[in-house]
Amino acid sequence: MSKLVKVGTVQMSCTREPKENLAKAIVKIREAAAKGAQIICLQELFTSLYFCDVEDYENFKLAEAIPGPSTESLSSVAKELGVVIIASLFEKRTEGIYHNTTAVLDADGKYLGKYRKMHIPDDPAYYEKFYFTPGDLGYKVFKTRFATIGILICWDQWYPEASRITALMGAEIMFYPTAIGWAASQDEATNTEQYNAWQTIQRSHSVANGVHVVSVNRVGFEQDGAMKFWGGSFITNPFGTILYKASHDQEEVNVLELDLKKTDSYRTHWPFLRDRRIDSYQPITKRYIDED
Repeated sequence: MSKLVKVGTVQMSCTREPKENLAKAIVKIREAAAKGAQIICLQELFTSLYFCDVEDYENFKLAEAIPGPSTESLSSVAKELGVVIIASLFEKRTEGIYHNTTAVLDADGKYLGKYRKMHIPDDPAYYEKFYFTPGDLGYKVFKTRFATIGILICWDQWYPEASRITALMGAEIMFYPTAIGWAASQDEATNTEQYNAWQTIQRSHSVANGVHVVSVNRVGFEQDGAMKFWGGSFITNPFGTILYKASHDQEEVNVLELDLKKTDSYRTHWPFLRDRRIDSYQPITKRYIDED
């Protein structure tokens, strides 16, 4: 038997106006739904430019409550269209505490909950530790009308521990809303190496866990042209095969039908979960293992 679900990905560029970005995202959600999408994933922090390129207190004004104005708007759209929406937002939890958070709206418009980004980077042009408190909700899965989904966000995608735990919690598909790009000063060889590493690590999560992975990135030049977000959104099957890959420079709305029963087949023939030596993994909780 098959268990088919149609997944929509929205890869787009953004402006400085949150209302414009939200309206644009809704237009593209409608486009994906018209193509048959049942679960639709937006990119990381889609209501704004990627503001973490600078440490600027003014940017905290972009944050909002979750649930709040954006989830209310998207909830209405989800209910109208009968689709699940995965929405990455800048959350203001209270005065002085902010998170990089993804909300999930079910196909009846119900707010199912949120996942707060666990791994927070701090690199040139990615000063996220200035803005975001690390997530404290743990790893999450959401039982939507169409599938049980796991959400991880951007920097989380480099950590196999996060994907493993999410898969063990029952995720049938793992979604990665993302905002990552190339510095305009970089050479093409560096750009290629970085993109390939980004794609490879996420494909490996499919292989290790036997689940589909859906990664959705933004496109366009931001930071006054110093950063080109590389797009390249993609979907893999449970053995890491690329089923869809977006361009590096165009906005794209794609819908792809996934057969979630493939997980059982791959996990049966490649029984990585069966052969795990959970009795030997205690050292993984250490920061580093010194020989002495």
